Amino acid sequence: MKLQRSSSALGEFIRSRRERIQPAHAGIQPLPGRRRTPGLRREEVAYLANVSVTYYTWLEQGKETNPSPEVLESISHALRLDADEHEYLRSLMAMQDIESRSAQWPPKRNHHFLQNLVQQLHYPSFITNEATDVIAWNRAAELVIADFADMAEQDRHMMNVIFLNEDYRQKLLNWDEFARYSVGIMRAGFEHHRAEPLYVERFNRLYRESAVFAELWDKFEIRQKRVATATYLLANRQELEFEVHSAAAIDNDPGLHWCFFVPSADTASKLTLLLEQDRVTQR
Repeated sequence: MKLQRSSSALGEFIRSRRERIQPAHAGIQPLPGRRRTPGLRREEVAYLANVSVTYYTWLEQGKETNPSPEVLESISHALRLDADEHEYLRSLMAMQDIESRSAQWPPKRNHHFLQNLVQQLHYPSFITNEATDVIAWNRAAELVIADFADMAEQDRHMMNVIFLNEDYRQKLLNWDEFARYSVGIMRAGFEHHRAEPLYVERFNRLYRESAVFAELWDKFEIRQKRVATATYLLANRQELEFEVHSAAAIDNDPGLHWCFFVPSADTASKLTLLLEQDRVTQR
């Protein structure tokens, strides 16, 4: 089986963007007649994008699968896509047919090497694969973020931790913001993995068991990875604030993602003391 470029995904996406924009916000006079759907009509988007109504309708319905870059730019402008959404639109068109990797997905990696690598860092840090499994982490990550070693392997993936681990939800003070950001990132990459049984199985579980995840998913917000913030409340009531940075393609492996939690100036000293106390306890 092959994963084809998803015209239905394009149609679903531009329809969701069309329905959120009111004519007044788009700078046009509404067409006469009762409006049966929220947002712009197809005719209004076609007008703004300078394409025929029939052509735009075909795009939403998945009948047209190869719009030109110029047409995509016009539609992006008409729908007032932000930078993250525009990049997502481009990624849908850039997807090439790829062989299904269901027989070995995620692929095997040298976890011992990755574990040794991440343990060199003083800051909380972990490495995930394309399925968001946490496959390597350091002691600081266990103390601040989550006790990954104590989790069942099948539950040790970040979307599960964020949405189905109540302890994590209570610990992360800006959970609402971080959850919304995480779903937006998953939305942006979903079409690349929807042929993978494990990925779809995990998505279905999240959608079924987390009402918040389902609500955020249905909003169809798109986010690309960038520096985020995370503030954790530890058991001793201390607050630790971090900037979350990420790096991809470790040793040219695009499936690996390395997350670094860089402490604020006030948090750095607290983190150092926390790690020193932990070393004393471990002796």
